Amino acid sequence: MKNSNLKWILMLLLVCGLFESCASDDDEVIDDNEATELSDATTKLIVDWNELWLELDRNATGMRPNATARSLAYIHLAAYETSVYEMASYTSNEGRLDGLNINENERADLIDLNVALNACYARVTDHFMYNIPDTMEALIGELENEKESELSVDMSNALIQDSEAWGNYVAQRVIAYSLTDTEAEQQQLEPQPLSYEPPVGEGFWTYSADQERALFPYWESVRTFVISSEETSTNPPPITYSEITDSPYYTQMYETYELNNTAREEDNEDLWIAEFWSDDVEGLMMSPPGHQFSIAGQLVKQFDLDYETTLALFLKLGFSLNDAAVSTWADKYEYMVMRPNVYIEEFIDSEFETNLYRFIYWPNPSFPGYPSGHSTFASAAAGIFINEFGDSVDFIDRTHEAETEFRGSPRQFGSFSEMAEESAFSRVPFGVHMRMDCTEGYRLGYEISDAVNGFNLSSN
Repeated sequence: MKNSNLKWILMLLLVCGLFESCASDDDEVIDDNEATELSDATTKLIVDWNELWLELDRNATGMRPNATARSLAYIHLAAYETSVYEMASYTSNEGRLDGLNINENERADLIDLNVALNACYARVTDHFMYNIPDTMEALIGELENEKESELSVDMSNALIQDSEAWGNYVAQRVIAYSLTDTEAEQQQLEPQPLSYEPPVGEGFWTYSADQERALFPYWESVRTFVISSEETSTNPPPITYSEITDSPYYTQMYETYELNNTAREEDNEDLWIAEFWSDDVEGLMMSPPGHQFSIAGQLVKQFDLDYETTLALFLKLGFSLNDAAVSTWADKYEYMVMRPNVYIEEFIDSEFETNLYRFIYWPNPSFPGYPSGHSTFASAAAGIFINEFGDSVDFIDRTHEAETEFRGSPRQFGSFSEMAEESAFSRVPFGVHMRMDCTEGYRLGYEISDAVNGFNLSSN
């Protein structure tokens, strides 16, 4: 009897061990959803430049989120146009974008695409990423030189020169095109214009210190690529302002108050989510549009995309985020909805602090609340991802994996819509938005991405 029991115990341990081994193997598959090495050398070049851009974005000042989104659109437009004559299924945007002029005759009969792309990325990254520390700016030249040395082995000087000339030419033409958007060019010089004073009204947003002055209040006049703020749906107006305790407005403000405080007191998953998607703090986090491009870069690796698909994906994502910024800021400064902390401090708890406050010296981003920019960027990106990959995906966002100053541990998702919804509504437990701000931003972003997905890049 004892031998029989021992035999069963040994068998049970063996089976459990096998199951444990299988579970461990599954965990490894789930926990490592990126391709270890991209098979397309041109895609790797694109991803390497994107990863440098993300570092620059983290350390740039006065750009986020509007000028950041704009920079992405033009940088990836330039990369696409540099490559499009090598891409059988795609055509140039010269005939689609009024004012974009690129002369194909400037391109030599024979070029090396990677050398041309490398030169193009260096020029447009240097131009569109401004207000970065000198040490960071030097990284642009360092990457360009590193890639040039790597790519030009056994290549004739004539081929190198012709390739670089084409990349530089396209970069210059795209920069020239961007300069015709005088509204954006002027506003980037003074993102918080002293000339702007917000209108006064019941429940209206305003500022209490110079650091909180209106950020990009005129951005609605900036160029869009696919859909303008006039073309987006007529937004449902925000909930009517009210100080009555059983009103919908008060109820949503109280929800923000409770979720914000509970997240901090319990140090719960809501706080992890809020900090993971914050992307508010220059020098510590990348911008909200940058976070979406971090996700895009991870997806390119995970699905081992070819360079044509990657360039088209990055172009449409850049267009979607740019147009999202324009429409969102048009609505923000039309509706002028206040941030929760002002209301909560007056009517609910005078000691209230947002969960953003420990990272910066003032409690909120410096612009009105409705609709939420984070929420719009999240769905404007998700719609592009869904169109390319489908909604269902096993994906781990590792954007903040190395960070220790906030909760940046990777988060796992089973769909892009789940990821976008989490990002969109993360602003409520962070204490900086009411639910209605996030609901409208989440809706608006999908409307914009739908339009961008319909923007035909193909030759058919």
